[in-house]
Amino acid sequence: MGKLERHATIADVAALAGVSVGTASKALNGRGSLREETRMRVREAARQLSFEANAGARSLHSGRTYTVGMITTDTIGRFSIPVLIGAEDALGAGEMSVFLCDGRDDPIREQYYVRTLLSRRVDGIIVTGRRTEARAPIAADLPVPVVYAFISSADPGDCSVVPDEAGGARKAVEHLLAVGRTRIAHVTGPEHHNSARVRAAAARERLAEDGLEPAAPPLFGGWSEAWGRQAVGILLAGRAEFDAVFCGSDQIARGVCDALRAAGRRVPQDVALVGFDNWDVMTEGCQPPLTSVDMNLEGLGRAAAEMLLAAINGTPSPGWHALPCHLVVRESSAVPPTIKTSNEL
Repeated sequence: MGKLERHATIADVAALAGVSVGTASKALNGRGSLREETRMRVREAARQLSFEANAGARSLHSGRTYTVGMITTDTIGRFSIPVLIGAEDALGAGEMSVFLCDGRDDPIREQYYVRTLLSRRVDGIIVTGRRTEARAPIAADLPVPVVYAFISSADPGDCSVVPDEAGGARKAVEHLLAVGRTRIAHVTGPEHHNSARVRAAAARERLAEDGLEPAAPPLFGGWSEAWGRQAVGILLAGRAEFDAVFCGSDQIARGVCDALRAAGRRVPQDVALVGFDNWDVMTEGCQPPLTSVDMNLEGLGRAAAEMLLAAINGTPSPGWHALPCHLVVRESSAVPPTIKTSNEL
């Protein structure tokens, strides 16, 4: 039988790097005031020896467990999964693990998970959900930092990382104006939803800056294709003159597109169409493919994780941090082809 392979130790790394064991430990754990050249030499030695720090020993030495909890109320995962992916990207770089807990909008279940995560001695907690409006803090006087991602905390002393929905709505309207549309209607979700109100208000304000009014009063309804189809019926029955529709979600926009086609209105030749969320299932399933506002959820998750790491290391960032959205332009809002006159044919 062959010999069992011996794993490299911290002493082996120190010997190869020509430093003490204590210095090697500090370099690998990011502690102490060491010269950058020394840190690099120790890390290179660790790489050459395929050295892996023992997680238990690292925890005892640093007082940290290198784990983070994430509590979500988004059972479907439409918004929380991209946020989680982004957070894991940032946390993975620091060799930290994530415990995901589904609170299911149940305060009792949520408090159970808070206690469970604290019993596991997590270094911090990320809270996320399916809506962007402010919520009550998960608990008072927690012993670890908490960052709210996508969803926000009602406590201004907490750190909340959210998409700039108003800025995204402005970009949607600016794009429609840029392609020559001036009679823009807005169809969105329930009026009691923060996102629906914020996006509708921003769209109206951006139109007003160009001296324009919406083609019709904003239509509030459900976040569904069925509501999008119904809203087109309302616009047509009211004889609204519109050459573009900005929708508060991609699901609504897909329903609008289907209803416009059924009514003989061509997209984008007769009516340009823009959605919100950049959900590939909807944007690619729409015919033609749908222009949409992307909230960059993975980037938001990365930013939240980076702020949590900074807070764990003693540099918190309290307050509300809005990250920009960007517009992904597709065929549904393309500039209509110029119609040639008989003299040009």
